[in-house]
Amino acid sequence: MIASYKIGLAILLGGFLLVQGFLTGPEPAPKMQLSAYGFFQGPLADLKPAREVFPYEVNAPLFSDYAEKARFIYLPEGARLRYHPDGPFDFPDGAVIIKNFYYWKDVRQPEMGRKILETRLLLKENGAWKALEYLWNDSQTEAVLEVAGASFSHQWVDARGGGREITYIAPNLNQCKGCHSYDGAFVPIGVTARQLNRIEQGENQLLRWQREGRLQLPDGFAPEQAPRLADYRLAETELNAAARGYLDGNCAHCHNPHGPASTSGMFLEYNQTEPERIGIGKPPVAAGRGSGSRKYGIVPGKPQESILLFRMESDDPGIRMPELGRQLPHAEGIALIKNWIKNMR
Repeated sequence: MIASYKIGLAILLGGFLLVQGFLTGPEPAPKMQLSAYGFFQGPLADLKPAREVFPYEVNAPLFSDYAEKARFIYLPEGARLRYHPDGPFDFPDGAVIIKNFYYWKDVRQPEMGRKILETRLLLKENGAWKALEYLWNDSQTEAVLEVAGASFSHQWVDARGGGREITYIAPNLNQCKGCHSYDGAFVPIGVTARQLNRIEQGENQLLRWQREGRLQLPDGFAPEQAPRLADYRLAETELNAAARGYLDGNCAHCHNPHGPASTSGMFLEYNQTEPERIGIGKPPVAAGRGSGSRKYGIVPGKPQESILLFRMESDDPGIRMPELGRQLPHAEGIALIKNWIKNMR
């Protein structure tokens, strides 16, 4: 539990030095407590957004060891996002992307409440992004800045009524750069047209933001003509669309020509059309444990001969994909990709 988590002396000293670096650097010092930003009103754990803070949802969420996420954006008064058809939207200086990671105490009974474990902030300052990490206390009254990362035990009851336990890992600030990279620059993930173009509360999310003065859309913008990932969580989603949405949301932030996995030659964006780029009949760039003695990224009709599925199924840190952000295999995602490969012709 977080309350019983003991920070080692080395980590404490390292964190102190990192904080000292923040305090003496040219950027404003980060706030030591999440509540100090004023993002939420009322009891902090209610996550009730303040006036300049608004929630957002995505079509194809990144799997994070079954943690749920409450996502928000803060914009300075009068500021707007600017639409981009391909990459992340343009954010003004002073904007903050806020992601709260939590677990329901019992997934079958949300009324029993939740436990928030961490809040990750991405702040836009002087044209560049930086990450900050806040860990919540057991009483759910506050979250405190943690720069060196942490690990602690967490238990919950899953959708089948089974007790689950994980050693939850909150990343250090340098690890955030491992995924948030585009040609070496730190960028946000998930705030793209293909992720945000969706219906929320009976209205297109992007059109609502435009109506509320939060987003600048191009003249004549039509949601049905804009990029959109399929929601792989919905049973009615067509198989290929669901699989491509899953791979885009969980893999393509690294597996694209500008990402950390650009040298792999395996690019998993939703609009990639070259079969070998997706992995079909593609041998690995470097053989080894990560290939599991399999010859190709994807072997149509044969999921168990496909490296992609092998790495998704593994919980070995030297084999699993994604490398960061998850420890547990995602059973539902594995079933989806297995079925997709099995039905390839």
